[in-house]
Amino acid sequence: MRTIQKALFFFEMRSYGVCEWWARKLGISTSKVRIGFIYGSFIALGSPLFIYFGMAWILEHKHYFKFQSKRRKSIWEL
Repeated sequence: MRTIQKALFFFEMRSYGVCEWWARKLGISTSKVRIGFIYGSFIALGSPLFIYFGMAWILEHKHYFKFQSKRRKSIWEL
């Protein structure tokens, strides 16, 4: 039972941020994105879960990637 609680804690603290991030980017509610992942997992026999976990890993390590680029104000700021 202890292992199950650790797994649930992991998903609650880290993985749920994926749906929230997508919902913020798309401008829709978080519950719609979560339901989309759930239905997609049932229809595609679980393959969207691999995509979900990949996105969770990327969001966890986003400081290694340049998602936010600073826009230069002029050509002289190289």
